[in-house]
Amino acid sequence: MKTLKRILKWFFILAITCVTAIFIWKPYLLRVLRYRTPSAETYKIFPQAVVFPGDAHFLFKRALKMRTDLDSLHVFNGQNQSIRFDDYFKQGKLTAFIVIRNDSIIYQKFADGYADSTLTTIFSGAKSLISIMIGQALAEGDIKSLNDKVIDYIPELRTNTAFHHISIKNLLDMKSGLTFQDAFGGFIKAFFSDEAKYYYTSDMKAELINVKLVNAPGTVWKYKSIDPILLGWILESATKRTVAQYFQEKVWVKMGSQYKATWGLDHPGGLANTASRFQVTAIDLAKIGRLFLNNGNYNGQQVVPASWIRQSVNIGNEKPSSAKGWQKSAHHYLWWIPQEGEKGDYAAEGMLGQRLYIDPKTNTIIVQLANHGAGDYPYRKISRYLAGKPFTYPNR
Repeated sequence: MKTLKRILKWFFILAITCVTAIFIWKPYLLRVLRYRTPSAETYKIFPQAVVFPGDAHFLFKRALKMRTDLDSLHVFNGQNQSIRFDDYFKQGKLTAFIVIRNDSIIYQKFADGYADSTLTTIFSGAKSLISIMIGQALAEGDIKSLNDKVIDYIPELRTNTAFHHISIKNLLDMKSGLTFQDAFGGFIKAFFSDEAKYYYTSDMKAELINVKLVNAPGTVWKYKSIDPILLGWILESATKRTVAQYFQEKVWVKMGSQYKATWGLDHPGGLANTASRFQVTAIDLAKIGRLFLNNGNYNGQQVVPASWIRQSVNIGNEKPSSAKGWQKSAHHYLWWIPQEGEKGDYAAEGMLGQRLYIDPKTNTIIVQLANHGAGDYPYRKISRYLAGKPFTYPNR
């Protein structure tokens, strides 16, 4: 009995020592353990770089009478069930849903405690915004070509041969070939995943310097956070401005934003997480959509190059690398572009149901913010319905 107690005692000491060593080796794992899957409020644990609006604010018109018939419109959820939209709102724990057509807000619905001015994170919707900034830096000559290599702008990465042949376009296409472990497959896999690491680490650059190559650049598409984070690092190196400074100067103050936004940093003065930590109000996120509907123009000033917008939201003759959902959305230049049925619409999409949907055919912008998301892709049906146009789901 004494021998058994002694063995158990030493086993306990060894277990505690191993656990302590793991957290000393990878301190970010303490954050993973505490917060696990991030919520819409988790961004608050990180330092923020504030993006301030300018003095001139654009205000959408508000319809004299809001549409209420949308509440009873049937849409599909992620379980392939046809349900009323007001049930879709509840199921998905949506916090905001705004529909804007022809610069007029025709429908809006908010959860208790939320408004169109509530600051919230849009997770992977941030990826679409770094794509915008790369296009601007390219147009202004800070970035010479999308075919330039990553190491041309980040010399610190030259010591890692994995980066020697990766181009900026490879990053935009999410075809860097760099290893990345997603968070699917159970608690243990999620705990040690790269998804968790890059979200919770306090030093993204240190993690990126050691990443390995598993596929030849440009050959295999894999959805991952590190490619857009690298684009943020490239942008800062090329423009000699932080992501927040560049975004404020080149986009935010020029499009009529009304409220501040923020970029979450890995540590004070550190790198912005351009993959998943941009915080914005619903009404200002809609103005990004308006900018795209107007081909990058705001009040006669070209804010985003029209050619970059066309290049970003049209895949042309490219073979899609992805086909998400019934609409077979292709991931292109960090936007989601449906390829099924009547094309033309596109979206920025984030975890837990964050959406910026843009439909040029009906001049419609939809902003959805959520704490869970009900799944599927109801936005095309909603935009066509509110515009009085026919829409039929494909066979399911």
